[in-house]
Amino acid sequence: MKISYKWMLVLLYALYLYVLLKVILFKFGSVDLSVLWQQLHRATEIPEYVQNRLQFANFTPFESIRMNMKHLSSGHDVINLFGNIAIFMPNGIFVGLMLRNKIFGFIGSFTTSLGLSLGLECSQLVFSMGSFDVDDLILNTAGGVLGHGVFLVLKLTLAGTTMPIDERRGRTDKPLTGNE
Repeated sequence: MKISYKWMLVLLYALYLYVLLKVILFKFGSVDLSVLWQQLHRATEIPEYVQNRLQFANFTPFESIRMNMKHLSSGHDVINLFGNIAIFMPNGIFVGLMLRNKIFGFIGSFTTSLGLSLGLECSQLVFSMGSFDVDDLILNTAGGVLGHGVFLVLKLTLAGTTMPIDERRGRTDKPLTGNE
């Protein structure tokens, strides 16, 4: 039973990573590895493409976040701000499920979210399929950590509902009055 749970978790995480790749790198288009190969080939033969992408990159922390906060009436800015957080929340939940340790889970959620985000942001730069933005790293990492926090809250909440109240308090002889 535990093996099937672990395999199911790994398969769901792989599916999540596929969706992450599809959304961030391919902008909801089909995942076509030949396109990546062509883009990489173009970038190595004509380095100006990468240099051009660097001109549009944001290396100043909180610059894009500040701009998005000023324009929350724009759907694009709302999606950019909150979407970057939301899309990495499942990563924190998956890491929490896989590691099952609060400290390692938090560190794992932080490092995997940062690493995945950095890899995807650099891929956008190299493959000329988007632009590098340090604020995306910040928001994605925050999303992974927030996801781990949601996992911990759900874990505590669900753990509290698996036993009757009297068993949790260690009291089976009299009802709880709220003063215990």
